[in-house]
Amino acid sequence: MPDTDARMSDIKTQALQCRNAAVAIAALSTEAKDALLMAMADALLADQAIILAANARDMEAAAAKGIGAAMLDRLKLDAGRLHGIASAVREVAGLPDPVGQVTRTEVRPNGIRVQRVRVPLGVIAMIYEARPNVTADAAALCLKAGNGVVLRGGSEALHSNTAIADALQRALREAGLPAAALTLVTDLSRETVLALLQLADIIDLAIPRGGEGLIRFVAEHARVPVIKHYKGVCHQYVDAGADEDLALALLLDGKVSRPSACNSLETLLVHREIAPAFLPRAVQALRARGVSVRVDEAGKAFVPDADLATEDDFAAEFLDLVIAIAVVDDIDAAIAHVRRYTSDHTEVIVTRDPEHAERFLSALRSAVVMVNASSRFSDGGELGLGAEIGISTTRLHSYGPMGLEALTVERFVVRGEGQVRHPDLL
Repeated sequence: MPDTDARMSDIKTQALQCRNAAVAIAALSTEAKDALLMAMADALLADQAIILAANARDMEAAAAKGIGAAMLDRLKLDAGRLHGIASAVREVAGLPDPVGQVTRTEVRPNGIRVQRVRVPLGVIAMIYEARPNVTADAAALCLKAGNGVVLRGGSEALHSNTAIADALQRALREAGLPAAALTLVTDLSRETVLALLQLADIIDLAIPRGGEGLIRFVAEHARVPVIKHYKGVCHQYVDAGADEDLALALLLDGKVSRPSACNSLETLLVHREIAPAFLPRAVQALRARGVSVRVDEAGKAFVPDADLATEDDFAAEFLDLVIAIAVVDDIDAAIAHVRRYTSDHTEVIVTRDPEHAERFLSALRSAVVMVNASSRFSDGGELGLGAEIGISTTRLHSYGPMGLEALTVERFVVRGEGQVRHPDLL
């Protein structure tokens, strides 16, 4: 018990220090925040050797523990990926600053002027697994939006996260700002996470990024608001009469380009009319790229040597070179399948029929719905947000890829000239 109490005291102290430091960040001008982020990008590249050596230690330990290929891919850094992380920080610096943005102005009949103005959320807790790039992405986005950030990464990336955070904190100190605005929690015990999630008077929002188990744990134990992204069960539906070449290109890009990403395809739905020609061709192309296919009973008629898909396969986020395939009678059956198994992440329709496209868009409520485009575009950077802090499948505050604007809130600013609501009481 004393050990648990000490951990709770330590994490509360760190969170309070971050909250106090966030005041200094919120007061910065756009120019000062942008200069800070550019300095952070430079610091990452200056520490490249240190960061990559730390990552090599993490990769070696993870491999020794038998961590799967998808997780190892998320964990791995090299010079190219590190330059990409630095570039993402610079891109955030170049984005419009949402803080202070007036989103609406009106003058009420009594003459008071009402504005809605974006302000920082305050302190954001990021709890994540295996992705050292999140350390830099979250820092850049939270700081640009005027917030402080408490980062709690996974044990498998501890050395990588520490090296990245050290570089970023150095840039803060060199700018004359408190390093605690970016706080990395290095006590990775379960008790510390639980304590962090209880700090409702300090932490304004928790954003978990990782496996479904982590996200459910955070959501079930938090007393602070939580933005959830349980998993990405992304579907592509190939409609009757669709352009087969286009459908195949989108399928391969969505499944093969980076199967460990949450926006990769996990299920392919094919209209019965196009299945005889398209499905064998699609399976051949997928297998040629190392993808294991699992088909439903209807699909076995066209790919008899494929494994039979189970109910669990259609609900699975494989994050690997595996895909579940179903043949459907029509667009209504496709929509029904997606509604049954979706995680509300990303859905794609490949069609030449504009009415079917609009029907698909209006019938599904997933965070991102696409027509004739790859699921891999379901990404904050690709959708114009710069680096994203996560993809929310929670229909509250923010839905879909979360960028800078999602890390602020609107408040009301009211300007009057002495108006009172009840002059008869004066």
